[in-house]
Amino acid sequence: VQLVESGGGMVQPGGSLRLSCAASGFTFSSYDMSWVRQAPGQGPEWVSSINTGGNKYYADSVKGRFTISRDNAKNTLYLQMNSLKPEDTAVYYCKTVLVGDREYWGQGTQVTVSS
Repeated sequence: VQLVESGGGMVQPGGSLRLSCAASGFTFSSYDMSWVRQAPGQGPEWVSSINTGGNKYYADSVKGRFTISRDNAKNTLYLQMNSLKPEDTAVYYCKTVLVGDREYWGQGTQVTVSS
């Protein structure tokens, strides 16, 4: 199982970024996927999830600004982030839970929101 995030970077407040997570080693379309972030000195924070049926869920802190999506043909998970705030600064990870409740995380991509 491999999850590889990309698309992070530095952006000014109010800007946008699109994160991608390329998945391999499992049947991507059969599993729910999530984004989790971790800010410096803090624990992991759940951001958003999408299930196999395409239903989407968001943390209150990002609702209305972030959009999660998936392309099962490309085995790729996305996170469109708009109206970014400094408090969105974190390392963003994609995550899945496979058979046996085993969690898999990517290596993360850094998002920095600063003027």
